[in-house]
Amino acid sequence: MEKKTVSMSKDFVENNSPKSSKLKLPILGVKKIIAVSSAKGGVGKSTIAVNLAVALKKLNFKIGILDADIYGPSIPQMLGINEKPISEDGKNLTPISKHGMQCMSMGFLVDQDAAMIWRGPMVASAIKTFTSNVLWNNLDYLVIDLPPGTGDALLTFSQEILIDGVVIISTPQEIALLDANRGIKMFQKLNVNIAGIIENMSSFISGDGKEHFIFGKDGAENMSKNLQIDLLGKIPIEIGLREGADNGKPYVEFFEDSKTSKEIIEIAKKIVEKVK
Repeated sequence: MEKKTVSMSKDFVENNSPKSSKLKLPILGVKKIIAVSSAKGGVGKSTIAVNLAVALKKLNFKIGILDADIYGPSIPQMLGINEKPISEDGKNLTPISKHGMQCMSMGFLVDQDAAMIWRGPMVASAIKTFTSNVLWNNLDYLVIDLPPGTGDALLTFSQEILIDGVVIISTPQEIALLDANRGIKMFQKLNVNIAGIIENMSSFISGDGKEHFIFGKDGAENMSKNLQIDLLGKIPIEIGLREGADNGKPYVEFFEDSKTSKEIIEIAKKIVEKVK
């Protein structure tokens, strides 16, 4: 049978989406699901999601990553993927393999500069397509990069997909922590297990070795104590993380022995323990 590349369209989503279920369901081909979330954009959520996925791969797990940010998919850029997925039957999508991981993103299916002007029901249908019509191959962990905020996409995942643990990303800044707190409250109301909080952009080490707390100090740590949720770790402002995201070369993949990569790998170990 001839293999065909697939582009996302309204018809494809509506024709291939399963019926809604009141039960939280697993994703076929996946043993454990780890979701990465932030209720605020601009805190480095996608960068951390990609590098956490790589860190889990470094721990000898079979890993997939799903970019569920419908309106602003960035995983294709961060992983250096410019191809479209294959569908052998016109219904199910085969993930694209990159950096030793299985990858799927809305960004693979639409033009890079396309505006995603979709209302709530279409967003939910697209998500169901990704969770029910992707041929994940025997994954130990699927890392899902959730969209920012607490809107339709996040609710669809939380209500219908059996998430084993969600990781909250926040900077130490008070305004980011306010939104992170709202996101945590939402997950708690929906009975989603919160694996812990990661404080991103915690500090910056200048050339003279001095540590600068650009976005405040210990904000996420204090919030974790107040909410009795574990702080999984702190990740500094690291130019290599930004460069790797821009160039399609995940930092942990190429600089495994750096201090920041080692911190991310230790965080990944903690997450594994949390979702056992």
